[in-house]
Amino acid sequence: MDWPEFMTGMRSELKALNTAMPETAKGFGTLTKAAKESGAVDLKVREFVALGIAVSQRCAPCIGFHVEALAQAGGTRQELVDVLGMAVQMGGGPSYMYAAQALAAWDTLAENH
Repeated sequence: MDWPEFMTGMRSELKALNTAMPETAKGFGTLTKAAKESGAVDLKVREFVALGIAVSQRCAPCIGFHVEALAQAGGTRQELVDVLGMAVQMGGGPSYMYAAQALAAWDTLAENH
């Protein structure tokens, strides 16, 4: 998969969706901000949790967004690999396949941050 191209397309699709439903988009943005800014757990840990869920739910766009956010939050490739191991353990074979995609996303998207 060409992750940068995929993420550019996803951002374009989200922009169109946000324009079509601005109040829902605003509400989701508020929820996202609150989830990332409040509490005792730092942002990097939160992004690891989100990425584990993205892998287990098999959401390729979510993987891309959370890999980018994780790189910005200071995550490392080895930390990512450790978390992907837990996602695989919890999700079995399908999570194993999406963990491979998450690692590929890291290898192409994190280099830009």
